[in-house]
Amino acid sequence: MSIDSQSPVLVWFRDDHRLSDNPALSAAVASGSRVLCFYVLDEASEGIRPLGGAARWWLHGSLRALGEALERAGSRLVLFRGPALQAVETVVRGTGASAIYWNRRYGAAEIAVDSALKKSLTERGIKAHSFNGRLLNEPWEVANQAGKPFQVFTPYLRAVTARPISTPIPSPERIPGGTWGESILARATSLDALGLEPSSPDWASGIRAAWQCGEQAAQDRLKEFIGAGLKGYAEQRDRPFMDGTSRLSPHLRFGEISPRQVWHAVMGAVAREPGLESDARKYLSEVVWRDFSYQLLDVHPHLPDRSHSPRFEHFPWAGNPETLKAWQRGLTGYPIVDAGMRQLWQTAWMHNRVRMIVASFLVKHLLTDWRQGESWFWDTLVDADPANNAFGWQWVAGSGPDSAPFHRIFNPVTQGEKFDPDGRYVRTYVPELASLPAAFIHKPWEAPPGLLHEKGIRLGETYPAPIVPHGPARARALEAFQSLRDLEAEALS
Repeated sequence: MSIDSQSPVLVWFRDDHRLSDNPALSAAVASGSRVLCFYVLDEASEGIRPLGGAARWWLHGSLRALGEALERAGSRLVLFRGPALQAVETVVRGTGASAIYWNRRYGAAEIAVDSALKKSLTERGIKAHSFNGRLLNEPWEVANQAGKPFQVFTPYLRAVTARPISTPIPSPERIPGGTWGESILARATSLDALGLEPSSPDWASGIRAAWQCGEQAAQDRLKEFIGAGLKGYAEQRDRPFMDGTSRLSPHLRFGEISPRQVWHAVMGAVAREPGLESDARKYLSEVVWRDFSYQLLDVHPHLPDRSHSPRFEHFPWAGNPETLKAWQRGLTGYPIVDAGMRQLWQTAWMHNRVRMIVASFLVKHLLTDWRQGESWFWDTLVDADPANNAFGWQWVAGSGPDSAPFHRIFNPVTQGEKFDPDGRYVRTYVPELASLPAAFIHKPWEAPPGLLHEKGIRLGETYPAPIVPHGPARARALEAFQSLRDLEAEALS
């Protein structure tokens, strides 16, 4: 039977927007059949969480780059919109496909869709093949001595580093694209019609200036990081004024690069230059942290919307909409917090050290439910990830597995002085304070009135005074946490 007379096979792309190290795509090409590639924007299936605004912007660029890459390889990307179960069934019927290939997803709603679809297709004799294209290891592959999932990161890290990491798969040299029938193309949509980019108003100019989407951009960024950023990473990663992190997170989020590719590229650099090993191990532990968050999501599917520790469901959150708004706008009066929130608004990304500082401030200084912060990050981050975002917020709040204790409350002044000692980060994103000397850049309220006048800074007018004082806010947070302990003690008595 010739390849033209065979039924085609399908590749369903979803958060794996690359041709290299894409197990589903490679397996489909290896089948010897014509390969039809498609994507479904699903914002309607039960439990599916629609992407936030910044992630939608990235998705537009990512799909465009993927479509162009597929065309260069001899194929094309056809786009659909709607509940995935119905959309995929329509594609299968309309193409007469004999098999479908995809890389796995790990959210509870996505698993439910994929399981139902696989069952329906298999019952009709259509093969559904799924692969790991998103993680170093599947959530169920790394277990403790009792055969249970890890709940603590350090032993998980040891277990992962003791395992071999699969070698990345090269891109197919050519994809034997098939023909889409007119009837099924009539149900497809265009990239612009998906409405992923903002228009009225167009708030994405700062994001466009900061990022380039797509597989090639991800590979370029990885090479740049290994060449110029890996050495010294262990120390520089906590300095928000430096380009000391890989900035690969949105590329990993949308699968424009795989963690296996990152792992082997970094270890290859160590093989060439052994002195990089300490920095490489520190960096790769962050890649493993990403896997760990997905294992936690797999075991605890309600991680994005429910406190892992049940007692935090009774926490006396203040819920003040005015202080929440001040935090979102970067107008808290604490320069390191405001710089982080403004970097987020301008570039749809925030340095990881500062993420912890602003999260601690919201949850503990402002006694605001961590879910409010998680929701804001989901809407404003280009790398908003269902596992990392939720686990990160629960980690800071003290409500998640293997989390920082609640009584660990960052002092935003000392955090700023420690990690941005010269104020370079604050001067970049809080320009109204740029003329202050380093001694006062993180605590302008302590600057002499004459100096503030000279610099044209009027606290409460050109820059806000602190919306809460650190000492009383810290005491209030500890008192609120103690109330949980008192409730537990009362329940046990």
